[in-house]
Amino acid sequence: MNQHIYFLGIGGTLMGSLAQLAQEMGYAVSGSDTAIYPPMSDQLAAAGIAVFEGFDPGHLDPAPDLIVIGNAGLPRGHDAVEYILEKGFAYTSGAQWLGEVVLRDRWVLAAAGTHGKTTTASMLAWILSCAGLEPGYLIGGAPKNFEQSARLGSSPFFIVEADEYDTSYFDRRSKFVHYHPRTLILNNLEYDHADIFADIKAIQLQFHHLLRTVPAGGLVLAPSNDEYLNEVLSMGCWTPVARVGNSPPKKSLQQDNGERWSVGDITSDGASFNVTLNDDAVARIEWNLLGKHNQQNALNAIAAARHAGVPPAQSIEALNRFEGVKRRLEVIYASDSLVVYDDFAHHPTAIRSTLEGLRKQVGSDDILAVIEPRTHTMSLGTLRHELTTCCAAADKALWFRSDNIKWDLAEVVQACVIPARMIDKHDAVVSEIAKLNVSGGSKKTHVVIMSNGAFGDIYQKLLQKLGDSPAA
Repeated sequence: MNQHIYFLGIGGTLMGSLAQLAQEMGYAVSGSDTAIYPPMSDQLAAAGIAVFEGFDPGHLDPAPDLIVIGNAGLPRGHDAVEYILEKGFAYTSGAQWLGEVVLRDRWVLAAAGTHGKTTTASMLAWILSCAGLEPGYLIGGAPKNFEQSARLGSSPFFIVEADEYDTSYFDRRSKFVHYHPRTLILNNLEYDHADIFADIKAIQLQFHHLLRTVPAGGLVLAPSNDEYLNEVLSMGCWTPVARVGNSPPKKSLQQDNGERWSVGDITSDGASFNVTLNDDAVARIEWNLLGKHNQQNALNAIAAARHAGVPPAQSIEALNRFEGVKRRLEVIYASDSLVVYDDFAHHPTAIRSTLEGLRKQVGSDDILAVIEPRTHTMSLGTLRHELTTCCAAADKALWFRSDNIKWDLAEVVQACVIPARMIDKHDAVVSEIAKLNVSGGSKKTHVVIMSNGAFGDIYQKLLQKLGDSPAA
């Protein structure tokens, strides 16, 4: 009989992806979570994995051979955790299982940083797939070019989204220290995860630990002028470093290998640009992705793929057919007067980059930003001052106040640099958006719904309401 692995917290992007990998490896797989919603619920259902909502001790009878415990909402005191400990069941964390069982003896290409991990890892997996390298991958989202967010692959190469959040209730290190990459992308670094990191130095220490795991024969890709990451590199780096950015680093390191990737000849909407290596144009990207952040993501993916043996021109050819990632400025509704986007923006910088990219594309059309400050960092109010300006590229902002917000969101609404209102009912959000779907105007309205959660299932409710409107 196949060994049985039970995933506690299976609805999370990491845990759900691990469950799919385990099933592909031949394990019998099941799991549970408090709430499971798309796209992971759809992937698990398509894979035929048994999933339970809520925890019942009966799920663990007979006892699984191993329980993989996630880190989201599973502290000491949780009924499932206490039951597992009391019974003496074998358990491990998701990141440790991934590192020891899946990634061992693989060439790991890891995408780390505060922003862009999912998109960069998706780009890299697509490039290596198009090159015929048949990589494995695990991505914390749903890439549109693939049917699932994780796959074992049949080559030495494995792409992983390397998250700095802690591993589990019993392992407070960042998950990425378990992955041991040979090719490491450092997208950027900002303060985030205020629930587990006291300050930026605490996050930098974890990134330093990550650098300590990269072999001297590997490659680190780092921005030219990210102050926090340059400080991390100065703490110790034993691997050659290639730079990404349109200007040389202000301070060079002994490990800098002299390579610098940048962009040039950018069109006004940012959807077409040259990729350059040491100021020499390699080839041109023509795609539908918006924003400077996606240009940076592309450079990182191209440079990492080159380290794995894929010529840059071949990578760019693949990226010209890259469709993006679900919930990254994904159009979920469009009529002659209204376009609605679902976006995963979880941090003021991500909100700003997304809205600025959209503004360049839509010109003078109206943009309404609908924002749910849902992450631990947002709900604690750690970055609330940045929230007042991050939506400047929009015309109006609608801020949703959920019960988990521990501070006065009205402060942001009052200080916002664009007209803003606060709302606290999901149905009211749906009504506000739906009434914008009126034909005959000279300009379209673009509504960007920004949340890293289910947002009270307003997406389905909104589509149902818009489907009844004559303009749909």
